[in-house]
Amino acid sequence: MSSPPPGLEPREGLITLTHVMYALHSVSALTGILTPALVVTAFLTGWPSIIAVIINYVKRSEVRATWLDSHFSWQLRTFWFALLWLVVGAVLFATVVGIPVAVVVWIGTGIWVLYRLIRGWLALGSRQPVPR
Repeated sequence: MSSPPPGLEPREGLITLTHVMYALHSVSALTGILTPALVVTAFLTGWPSIIAVIINYVKRSEVRATWLDSHFSWQLRTFWFALLWLVVGAVLFATVVGIPVAVVVWIGTGIWVLYRLIRGWLALGSRQPVPR
């Protein structure tokens, strides 16, 4: 295992908290796979994800200038861009003609969310920042 990049080393408790946030987001996303809900809908509206976003904003200043900062940004960007694509899909869905495109957008966004959760969590497990 290679060492983290130079900079401040985050507290071990913050590393554990980041694992917890990935787990919370994953529980929400997996709910969308295991139920009739879409992954993206479950990810954005599930309490675990909402709790993870709140924790992320509350603790974000504590990880500044550490390699964990990339994980906090990664998780927030994943959440907010997924919300953006959910809204884009909703607008397409409202046009009736765009319903098939909306479904593709939602499914694609769900796959993208799962990819980002897996990629980020693997990097965290290696104690590395998420590549930009």
